[in-house]
Amino acid sequence: MWSEKYRPQIISDMIGNEESRTAVMEWFAKWKKGTKPLLLIGPPGIGKTTIAYIVAKQFGYDMIGLNASDARSKSRINEILTPVLANVSVMGSPMIFVDEVDGIHGRSDFGGTSALVDILKEPTVPIILAANSDTSDKMKSIKKVVKTIYFKKISPRLLRIYLENILKKESAKLSPGSLIKVIDKSKGDIRSMINLAQSFVTGFNPQIETTFENINIEDGINTFFKANSIEEAKIILYSMQIDPREKINAFYSSIITSNIDNYTLAKHLEIISDADMLFGKIMKTQNWRLLRYLNNILIKLYHNDDRIRYSQYNISWPLLNRIRWDGTKIKSLSSIMAKKLHLSSSTFVTICLPFVLFCIKNKTLELELEETFGDVVKKEIELIQ
Repeated sequence: MWSEKYRPQIISDMIGNEESRTAVMEWFAKWKKGTKPLLLIGPPGIGKTTIAYIVAKQFGYDMIGLNASDARSKSRINEILTPVLANVSVMGSPMIFVDEVDGIHGRSDFGGTSALVDILKEPTVPIILAANSDTSDKMKSIKKVVKTIYFKKISPRLLRIYLENILKKESAKLSPGSLIKVIDKSKGDIRSMINLAQSFVTGFNPQIETTFENINIEDGINTFFKANSIEEAKIILYSMQIDPREKINAFYSSIITSNIDNYTLAKHLEIISDADMLFGKIMKTQNWRLLRYLNNILIKLYHNDDRIRYSQYNISWPLLNRIRWDGTKIKSLSSIMAKKLHLSSSTFVTICLPFVLFCIKNKTLELELEETFGDVVKKEIELIQ
């Protein structure tokens, strides 16, 4: 995808909000234990998440990302962040990033906001939050304990210059009318603009209703399975203007964690497999015209089913699948290690196992393991190499 190919790698690759970007850099440069966390506020798609990743990489931090779903529950917050904050020396140089923090509100907040605020009051690692708005009551309590930096909507003129530069690099053209249409429909969302431009160039122009434009991944998955008709589901699917790999992964993790019968699960996983093979072929051949068929495959997942809700794994797909196949052995290993680390087994597998494997791979940690466990660990290390 062009949006991935031209994703900014350094701060100077970004456009607009120069003063805000400078303020973020200064905050990182001066950060020390106890420094107030940073809250980035601005419309979707202007680079709040991107700048967090770029600066974390530039200053040598390992980013631990959460979204609104992760941060809604006090127990979930503690499960993910407590091991990190309590073991900073072991974790290396962690940095916490909470995206769409304004998505925690109303009945969906199960103590997440108060738990997050407690952590924000006494930060031991750099913490950045991102939000589209700061008007809710929940955001008011968060704003009291953070430093806020505002990002403005990027002007159409800058967006046009940026998009024309990408089109030039791709030896592609759009008519002036199509160019204006792409910029207008994206509503200032850079990623959406680039994806839509690529769709136009490859000859695929989905009709998107205004009520569903630029829908985020969580709302997209939830609304997709609650749609009243396949036509409505199709509109929602096309409106999820995100990276295709992210879209496939989101459906996979949501389906695999839902309470559905084995027949439905097998049927859905077969469809996900078809989508994954198509994307694999696209990546291998770089024939992006095939991308037009991805949504045609994913739409087969549609069924008005309240049992399926958005869920996101915190570990990579290859490692997740290995855990599924070697589940019994890893369960035994995690049980032993969890006792030693005074954690739950699930916390060890989700949070610690990837780091343990990384340390073993880099020969900074040695474990005396039985032969069976050793074989499993070897397989895991092969996956992360």
